[in-house]
Amino acid sequence: MPSMEINGVNISHTDAGQGTPIVFSHGLLMSGEMFSAQISRLKDRYRCISYDHRGQGRSEVTGDGYDMDTLTSDAAALIEKLDAGPCHFVGLSMGGFVGMRLAARHPELIRSLVLLETSADPEPAENVPKYRRLNFIARWFGLGLVIKQVMPIMFGTTFMNDPARAADRKEWSRHIVGNHRIGITRAVKGVIERKGVFDELGAITCPTLVAVGDEDVATVAEKSERMAGAIKGAVLEHIPNAGHSSTIEQPDFVSDLVETFLASVDGKGKKRGSKSAASRG
Repeated sequence: MPSMEINGVNISHTDAGQGTPIVFSHGLLMSGEMFSAQISRLKDRYRCISYDHRGQGRSEVTGDGYDMDTLTSDAAALIEKLDAGPCHFVGLSMGGFVGMRLAARHPELIRSLVLLETSADPEPAENVPKYRRLNFIARWFGLGLVIKQVMPIMFGTTFMNDPARAADRKEWSRHIVGNHRIGITRAVKGVIERKGVFDELGAITCPTLVAVGDEDVATVAEKSERMAGAIKGAVLEHIPNAGHSSTIEQPDFVSDLVETFLASVDGKGKKRGSKSAASRG
């Protein structure tokens, strides 16, 4: 994967296809590879850009800058440097934290917003001690010692229990463990200490799709429902048989969902049959 300097940091990214840009922003512990199925589907009609957050995937490990405001600045600078704005922005979990801030604070860069398995709230207080404990072990002894506890947080029960997905589970377990030990624990700290942005959601005016896996235990559906209700005109979808990594767990369903939404924004088709959050009252 190529890299380029963004805000003084080497950020790894991919850039494939032509047309209106889509920027894909991944979740914690992952990388841009979690969108490979969606990029494969869309790159014949869109310019598909994915990138790895600092300290994750193949991007540079830095001493600081893992707070959500700095990561948002990274994303804005990347969009500008690649001349990709205004873009469709697809953010999952941590990528969604970035996407909301971008859409509220840099509306000129965002054509539409897709928020997958994410939240506008701070990390729930009840999760913080557990995540800090896992992060401490990962920092000093490696992610391999906590992967059995991490996988059921990252993936839903359908994916975790399906014998046909054993190879996929092994691949993504290896992917998570392969993260840089220092970079990833700094990224985790940035996530669990993040501030909420619920009060900024009213500033988001671009077309927005909010979707959540119905087996997501890391960011429960109620978070998405509340978030969608606060963004004017947002469309809310539930993804069946998916946990916190729906692009991997249900790649075809999510690809269909994103493709249909983008077509509606670009005037090339109709939205799915679900009603907007606003119309549901």
